[in-house]
Amino acid sequence: MTIKDTPEEWEVRATETPFKGNKTSVRTDDVVMPDGSVVRRDYQVHPGSVAVLALDAEDRVVILRQYRHPVRQKLWEIPAGLLDIPGENPLHAAQRELYEEAHVKAESWRVLTDVYTTPGGCDEAIRIFLARDLSEVEGERFEVEDEEADMELARVPLGELVRGVLAGDLHNNCLVVGVLSLVAARQGDGLEALRPAGAPWPARPFEA
Repeated sequence: MTIKDTPEEWEVRATETPFKGNKTSVRTDDVVMPDGSVVRRDYQVHPGSVAVLALDAEDRVVILRQYRHPVRQKLWEIPAGLLDIPGENPLHAAQRELYEEAHVKAESWRVLTDVYTTPGGCDEAIRIFLARDLSEVEGERFEVEDEEADMELARVPLGELVRGVLAGDLHNNCLVVGVLSLVAARQGDGLEALRPAGAPWPARPFEA
């Protein structure tokens, strides 16, 4: 038995969009179940995101602290952002986010992992990259606004983040998945065995 997620699409008898926001919307589908019954499913429609676990030469991860209103907390996170342009190359988006949020660039990029954040209620897909060989970007910093204006930046040893995740002190999904995936990759086939930065992403197809 192969343990692998596979595409499948059940019949949808009707669909509507009761809410449409600035970046996301809510869709309601009437879905046919295996027994022939029809049930209503509400879910958030999301353009997708990228995140970057940026690792420096001292084995520290670039993280930032930002207020997240839905959970009423300031969370430590790795740089991340929306795929604002349909079909945008996720690597380009990740490089942009690393520059804008951390004012850093990286010479080495790999795909760390791909995840669905909340597949029971949202179609958001996130690609998390591993970025290495870091250097500071010259020139003026990106102008921030809203929650980002209060953002803090830090570089924290990977081991300290692992302890924080397992202690229940760190909760951002991209940070948690990225940090633990990096540790698992090192203990497995090694970082050079990770997928290349331009690897296909069926959840959010893009032009190479």
